[in-house]
Amino acid sequence: MHITGPHSSALLRRASRSSRLHSTISRTQPSPSPPRPSDPSPVASQCRSYRGVSSAFRTVRSSVPRWSHGVDWKSPATLTSQIRAAASPVLDRFHRTLSTMASQNAFNGILTGLPKPGGGEFGKFYSLPALNDPRIDKLPYSIRILLESAIRNCDGFQVTKEDVEKIIDWEKTAPKQVEIPFKPARVLLQDFTGVPAVVDLACMRDAMNNLGGNSNKINPLVPVDLVIDHSVQVDVARSENAVQANMELEFQRNKERFAFLKWGSKAFQNMLVVPPGSGIVHQVNLEYLGRVVFNTDGVLYPDSVVGTDSHTTMIDGLGVAGWGVGGIEAEAAMLGQPMSMVLPGVVGFKLSGKLRDGVTATDLVLTVTQMLRKHGVVGKFVEFHGDGVGKISLADRATIANMSPEYGATMGFFPVDNVTLQYLRLTGRSDDTVAMIEAYLRANNMFVDYNEPQIERVYSSYLELDLSDVEPCISGPKRPHDRVPLKEMKADWHSCLDNKVGFKGFAVPKDSQDKVAKFSFHGEPAELRHGSVVIAAITSCTNTSNPSVMLGAGLVAKKACELGLKVKPWIKTSLAPGSGVVTKYLRQSGLQKYLDEQGFNIVGYGCTTCIGNSGELDETVGAAISENDIIASAVLSGNRNFEGRVHPLTRANYLASPPLVVAYALAGTVDIDFEKEPIGVGKDGKDVYFRDIWPSTQEVADAVQSSVLPDMFKSTYEAITKGNPMWNNLSVEESKLYSWDSKSTYIHEPPYFKNMTMDPPGPHGVKDAYCLLNFGDSITTDHISPAGSIHKDSPAAKYLLERGVDRKDFNSYGSRRGNDEIMARGTFANIRLVNKLLNGEVGPKTVHIPTGEKLSVFDAASRYKAAGQDTIVLAGAEYGSGSSRDWAAKGPMLLGVKAVISKSFERIHRSNLVGMGIIPLCFKAGEDADTLGLAGHERYTIDLPNNINEIRPGQDVTVTTDTGKSFTCTARFDTEVELAYFNHGGILPYVIRQLTKQK
Repeated sequence: MHITGPHSSALLRRASRSSRLHSTISRTQPSPSPPRPSDPSPVASQCRSYRGVSSAFRTVRSSVPRWSHGVDWKSPATLTSQIRAAASPVLDRFHRTLSTMASQNAFNGILTGLPKPGGGEFGKFYSLPALNDPRIDKLPYSIRILLESAIRNCDGFQVTKEDVEKIIDWEKTAPKQVEIPFKPARVLLQDFTGVPAVVDLACMRDAMNNLGGNSNKINPLVPVDLVIDHSVQVDVARSENAVQANMELEFQRNKERFAFLKWGSKAFQNMLVVPPGSGIVHQVNLEYLGRVVFNTDGVLYPDSVVGTDSHTTMIDGLGVAGWGVGGIEAEAAMLGQPMSMVLPGVVGFKLSGKLRDGVTATDLVLTVTQMLRKHGVVGKFVEFHGDGVGKISLADRATIANMSPEYGATMGFFPVDNVTLQYLRLTGRSDDTVAMIEAYLRANNMFVDYNEPQIERVYSSYLELDLSDVEPCISGPKRPHDRVPLKEMKADWHSCLDNKVGFKGFAVPKDSQDKVAKFSFHGEPAELRHGSVVIAAITSCTNTSNPSVMLGAGLVAKKACELGLKVKPWIKTSLAPGSGVVTKYLRQSGLQKYLDEQGFNIVGYGCTTCIGNSGELDETVGAAISENDIIASAVLSGNRNFEGRVHPLTRANYLASPPLVVAYALAGTVDIDFEKEPIGVGKDGKDVYFRDIWPSTQEVADAVQSSVLPDMFKSTYEAITKGNPMWNNLSVEESKLYSWDSKSTYIHEPPYFKNMTMDPPGPHGVKDAYCLLNFGDSITTDHISPAGSIHKDSPAAKYLLERGVDRKDFNSYGSRRGNDEIMARGTFANIRLVNKLLNGEVGPKTVHIPTGEKLSVFDAASRYKAAGQDTIVLAGAEYGSGSSRDWAAKGPMLLGVKAVISKSFERIHRSNLVGMGIIPLCFKAGEDADTLGLAGHERYTIDLPNNINEIRPGQDVTVTTDTGKSFTCTARFDTEVELAYFNHGGILPYVIRQLTKQK
């Protein structure tokens, strides 16, 4: 652990302190500045006093698993005490230094003791009520968390009293898009996003070493938890041995990646790696890692987290402020950079009433998603309030919070209440811990008690939903916010067949809509039609966190078995729980055996079908789809159904609750009216209808009450540190610098810091750039970032074949995210990409403008780069929506893209573009490439000042073309901090230069 990093990060100053900022980002611009870490100042001496702590961590780590943060990870709450016990001499000095820093806090006067009921105190906290400011009582709870963080970290250096005042005055300042700093308590990674983060950290160590700096300064400075959960694929399904078989294949494919992560857990301090097979990152976070309230060295404060998966927001259901960031931002947070963010507006979403019988949490979340998408919440917090909140379970809240990226919000936040406390007890948190959490949050006005009168809070805008209005529904066929009421599904499906190709259309001619594809499946006759279900997957953290819908799925399977219904054998069915707890309560209830009978055997513990890890379809099924051009369907309980994501052969993908996944699997088609048409014929020869197999709310509640027990959570998470035999047998070398293998096709040293010097390159405009791609609206990170399987004819496949990798060993793009050569080749390689330069042709190609040749995007970009020609991307609205993928920014940068001009950006992706040195520009309102008459064949010049001091967030920028057209765009550098990163060529070069300056 090294504390020099955070103080270097504070040299980033916002607009109100621009003189300080410019003193750090321009070595030739002398101006008054605060003491630097290299100065003989109090701050510098404090920084230096932390350096001995790393040896303490080495002492602790010698006696426990090296991948477990150096402690016995039975409970996150034990972390501080165990480290203190093992390394008290060093940490005593560390604590004294912290105390010195605390005494310098401008708000030290409100540091208040929190008494225990039986005597003594839990610790001290920065009391919001002690400020005696009536504005605070009206603040949304989510904003209060930002306020507490600013107060607690207010040192006049990283965080100032002016920052605190901006947050207190949120009602007036939020509409002005003011910037504030935020320091999250911890960082969360999953393996797909975690591998490139660790690759970058290893590469940064090399860069610092080459610049003459101390490479050991590159270390996470806050707790970092990395859960390996995205690598398992559904190769084996409908088998009792599926879990073991899929894990063996997972280790065969990913041994090199796993070994690299295990090396990282040893090389970097303060990093926990949870081995494969433990569960999905967000569910582990919800059930185990989430603290809700930290007690660090006697100071209490709210838990908060940023994660490299957009669905980090699931933790918001627990009352923990958390959201997704790109891997680039997460790495900076790990290295002590205060997160610069625009103070968000907060949408107040009032819930009233209660759900009707038979309505699931999935129905609720799809309704909420559609409402919020329509309202417009990108870049905002959504805070749920009202009496209806107390009527929904914690798991239901987590399901709604998880879907924040689908409705576009930064957070979907549920403040802590009595339901939260009950969940904490259920999941094995101790009574003392829960008592501390409740006492602190009540004392600091962060607890909601629906048994007491509520003070009206102020919100930026308001929405309301009566829970009794929610009806059963699914979402699709191509976007999560295209909700379809279940009773309208058949009609909607037929309209999709008729409609022109688009989000709700397949343009199937009328005379082809009744086509039947007959084939033989393992010697038995089979047939497919448009809408036939070929994948039915209970997958992803969205729903496998929720016992009510999981047990509901088991009840549907049980009723179907008893009536004699059976899922067709050619449908690929699977169940991938979010944690081992799910398996325990499904077995406790006796329902797992019925799921097994219907083909929903457990296939693994990880994120599967929802991210494209659905595995191959049977060859006969695939051939029947391809040869007959069948619009086949997948039904999954995930949160993403973008085209081309789930499986290349399923063009219609629907999100549904786990019970509905089972029901549609039994029906075998999405072309059905569940109210009027039978699902099948029972063993007595009578028709069986949907109502015959659907459980009541009371049946589900009884199953939850009798089957979900606290001991299940305790026993599951006590086993985490034991790992598994395959993980434990991985042998890795212990070294601070990584030994790169030039022959590796999984882990490759990226070129980001080649030829890097201590002098920042400064800002850059763009001159005579070609348009690499010209897009319409809703280009997601799935379209941009490499994801899913590696197509046999792709540039990435060619690269692998040239290096002797057999096609069967290609694995997925996600599993190879640690190799920049493959990821660059897979950027913009989505098979459903629609590029206007191709005049409507769908696929991962573009036109090389100088020659007019049609090439793969990578090959065209390589030609431009070889000729020294810059490129840009034109796009419509919502560019970069979807998962937070760092490669959606890294890939374009490696392809030579210098700017993206769009109608609007998704929050995380825009920030990541800046983090990689790419200019984000927005067309003016009412304008886009089409209205301006831009075909994409022009050459573009973007006129930016070459002095960083002359650029301001949100300023107008002129773009001219070689055809004589000129138009004005808004530069989407949203903060002074982002301008500093842009000046250095990106966020990571900035960090390296600042840390290298320190001696």
